[in-house]
Amino acid sequence: MLTPVLKKNDKKARLLILTVSFVVFAAVVLLHKIKIDVDFGFDVHLFALANAIINSVVTVLLILALAAAKKRNFEAHKKMMLAAIMLSVLFLVSYICHHMFAGDTAFGGSGAMKSIYYFILLTHIPLAAIILPFILFTAYRGLTGEYAKHKKLARYTWPLWLYVSITGVLVYVFISPYY
Repeated sequence: MLTPVLKKNDKKARLLILTVSFVVFAAVVLLHKIKIDVDFGFDVHLFALANAIINSVVTVLLILALAAAKKRNFEAHKKMMLAAIMLSVLFLVSYICHHMFAGDTAFGGSGAMKSIYYFILLTHIPLAAIILPFILFTAYRGLTGEYAKHKKLARYTWPLWLYVSITGVLVYVFISPYY
């Protein structure tokens, strides 16, 4: 096993994780009420493309990190998971920029495609809204060397995070023709 890199302090960690999760959730909710018109000299929907690319890379990292953990290559697992977290932070910044500067886009499809899109969207949104504290608590348990708790949390966090990253890309694929 790896040497812990964080000193265990559940009280401070819980407060920090819940505060960050609440602030991020509140910021994303408030985005739907804010639109800033700025001419950057490029199509602001490039942020959405960046989001899809980031989510694709996060998906690959999550799969590779799981494979590394199963092979007991915990150093590689840790590096890939931390990279996935850092990319998710970058995703969040890009997501906020896209919605602040582009606003919302309505899906223009119909029939079965519309039903599939809304099914994916309506499962993606609530899971994306709740996954952050699970990711942070799971990472905290791993970084403090509480590997049994880390593994127990990861059994739920990993598949949900994977689903959110995959469906994030699918949402982009479905909505991008309507930008």
